Amino acid sequence: MIVLSVMSFGLAACGDKSVNAKRVDNQEDVTSAIGVNGFLWRASLDTMAELPILQVDSAGGVILTDWFVNPDAPTERLRVSIFILDRTLRADALRVNVVRQELTDGIWVNATVRAGTQLKIEDAVLARARELRISAIEEDE
Repeated sequence: MIVLSVMSFGLAACGDKSVNAKRVDNQEDVTSAIGVNGFLWRASLDTMAELPILQVDSAGGVILTDWFVNPDAPTERLRVSIFILDRTLRADALRVNVVRQELTDGIWVNATVRAGTQLKIEDAVLARARELRISAIEEDE
């Protein structure tokens, strides 16, 4: 089933130290090279690592995946859009949209996204972003 991936997205533990973020006294995470929060950006890319990425825009904070078909459910496919809306590491700075389709009589038809799918992806991204932020703070100390 396509909830497949939400559960098996596996957060790829990326050893990339190039997150362009710095700690500020007021605990706001500011980016210098991209237009959005660097921790949310990296966490979104890490979380979507198993899906085919169609388009990314770091200045606008947009990540779009191409259609993904789970081999265990070949009559379903999923496409995810992630929007990072702010430079701060906050839950309301992240929006996830999921589109699900089912193959019916040889035609892909929009279907209902299972309850909680978008929230699970958001939670995975936020958890990874917190991990990245904690790692960055520990490296600064």
